[in-house]
Amino acid sequence: MAASDALDALDALVRLCPPPSDPPPAPDWVQAECALGTTLPADYKQLVETYGAGVFDETVWLLVPGSADTELDLCAQATERIETLAGLWEAGEEKPDGLLETGARIVPWAYEEGSGAFLYWLARPGQHPDEWTVLYNEGRGPLWEPHATGCLAFLLAVLTGTAETEYFGYFYEVLKPTEHHFATAGRVRGTSGQ
Repeated sequence: MAASDALDALDALVRLCPPPSDPPPAPDWVQAECALGTTLPADYKQLVETYGAGVFDETVWLLVPGSADTELDLCAQATERIETLAGLWEAGEEKPDGLLETGARIVPWAYEEGSGAFLYWLARPGQHPDEWTVLYNEGRGPLWEPHATGCLAFLLAVLTGTAETEYFGYFYEVLKPTEHHFATAGRVRGTSGQ
């Protein structure tokens, strides 16, 4: 995602869904990227530095490096998801097409409340992180849904009901929220989130 597009998407998201009044502390990006073995997309860093760990519309939980809550810690979830998925693939579940390329990997960045579903980036070899695209995995099944966009643009599309997805349908198509909100992990779970 181009820097100007990311800023436009972030501005639109902030207008749609106001962030916490006190900005969250910035994560240690160097430490997180060393632990993950990759740099992270700029739009994700902007999203995290604006909102911190927490949940959008009681539905999409944002993972953040260094969160006190391991369910929201990006690095902890990356390790857990790799182990979980490796076991499923070893047992015969099919990998998404994008992961059939040698050296391709996935990195989680969010999950859907109550469904077991995760949002990942598809990181292809030689591809800059700002060009990573989103993969949605239904969590309790083998289905993967690719989205040729970055995490910030995808999140904005989900919240506005414009994402072309089979998922998030009930909340955004049936309930059609007229107001959107973000709740910090501290407010919802009683943790610092960072």
